[in-house]
Amino acid sequence: MASIRIDPSDATPVYQQIINALRTLLVAGAFGPGDRLPTVRELALDLGVHHNTVAEAYRLLADEGWLELRRRHGATVLDRAHPKATPETRKAFGRRLRELAAEAHAAGLSAAAVAQALRDIAEELTAGTPANAGRRQ
Repeated sequence: MASIRIDPSDATPVYQQIINALRTLLVAGAFGPGDRLPTVRELALDLGVHHNTVAEAYRLLADEGWLELRRRHGATVLDRAHPKATPETRKAFGRRLRELAAEAHAAGLSAAAVAQALRDIAEELTAGTPANAGRRQ
């Protein structure tokens, strides 16, 4: 499994960091339909977190339609249809994107650097392969 790294100094809750990392891997095609993810306990041990934290992340990804969860069978990646974006989804995305752009600008990144990062990410999504393949998450 591609590695996931948790940053305890990050204000983002650990379960959300796990969700974000797994969702990125799923979107990039690192896991295909039918692939099994590590058990909750295995991933919890690997990350050094409580198993309930991983279980919550898996449950939320299942709610999004990424995973099928079955007791004693673990988490299996589903063949997820590409959902259509609603106006509310677009609005929420725009708000989050503006927040991230403001954070990047406050950290010293130029508008050109932010724009290039967005182009790179869009290309990754189109190609189905992460530009940072091989790097640790």
